[in-house]
Amino acid sequence: MSTSKVVYKGDLRTESTHLLSGSVIITDAPIDNHGKGEAFSPTDMVANSLATCMFSIMGIKANAMNLNIEGSSANVTKIMQAEPRKISEIIVNLDMKGVADEKSKIILERAAMTCPVFLSLHPDITKTVHFNWL
Repeated sequence: MSTSKVVYKGDLRTESTHLLSGSVIITDAPIDNHGKGEAFSPTDMVANSLATCMFSIMGIKANAMNLNIEGSSANVTKIMQAEPRKISEIIVNLDMKGVADEKSKIILERAAMTCPVFLSLHPDITKTVHFNWL
């Protein structure tokens, strides 16, 4: 079964529909690459997917450990390379809430670094991850 349907809307914009849920995501080309920058660019989505995947895997592990990380957040920075144009680095700064002991923090941090997006990204992409436990 297909995961999504993507329609090119013109003017460097796409509309992606998640077939199972009907959720819709719009992407625009970035301003520095002939676009309007009115939505996430495709490479923004790649960078953002790293943080969302890390939270998903940490959430699964936290639930199994009876921990709550709700309210945690991440700031994501994508750095592009000029030639060839591609992502050179993704920086994820995670502000983590809800965990007190060091062992649990280490377990959750290790879990995050095994998320499918992290493991799927090309090894040439530098993945810089910082955990800030609040």
